[in-house]
Amino acid sequence: MSRYDSSLQANSTVAEALNSVNKLHYAVSSALSHPTDQMIEQAENSLEHTEKAVQQADMAVGRSGVELAEELLAEEKHRLASLSNRARHSED
Repeated sequence: MSRYDSSLQANSTVAEALNSVNKLHYAVSSALSHPTDQMIEQAENSLEHTEKAVQQADMAVGRSGVELAEELLAEEKHRLASLSNRARHSED
């Protein structure tokens, strides 16, 4: 594989991670709007998938290439955690 091909593959991996973060954002936003068990579970599944995608991107290009994806992932994790906390408190 040439250096150019390797670079394209790394960029593709980062793009996939960013796409996963965007999908996570949509899933968390949907769960915040409609906090049903199913929507929260879908957001949690999306979170798991996104974490794996960001990890793969980090392995492919290193820390500097995935900083944005990691920042966005952390923001969505925080949003989902606040939703999960609200759901738990409403059950009490």
